Amino acid sequence: MYYKNNLNERENFDYGPEPFVVNIEQATLQNPYFRTALWTGEHLQLTLMSIPVGGEIGLETHPNLDQFLRLESGHGLVQMGPTPEKLIYRANVTDGYAVFIPANTYHNLINVGNSAIKLYSIYAPPAHKRGTVHETKEIADAEEHNY
Repeated sequence: MYYKNNLNERENFDYGPEPFVVNIEQATLQNPYFRTALWTGEHLQLTLMSIPVGGEIGLETHPNLDQFLRLESGHGLVQMGPTPEKLIYRANVTDGYAVFIPANTYHNLINVGNSAIKLYSIYAPPAHKRGTVHETKEIADAEEHNY
């Protein structure tokens, strides 16, 4: 079993699928990148995200997986719905909030605050290749398009 208090000891490393324990709040707050895969297993993945002021995850849907978001800091607007034109569910979120996104639901999280949103996301099953590190949304969009 691995335990890390300070993830700055590593760079670009995914600890899955080995057993792993971490202070998730600390790891989330330390993450400087748009997306970092922290742990990828066969059926589940945890990524850390940092969304800059005015930034967003970007409208997306995952047809075959459920997603969970947990904000550790920042202020955002969550939008969800059955189609991109019908984002009928909206909620303001801040640190301590959890967002549950069912498979095949269009969703976005927009940073409406004055500091970066720091969150972790759980995908079941995994959505990104093991070891993924996207420094920016632009890099993420380009790499994910090719994945």
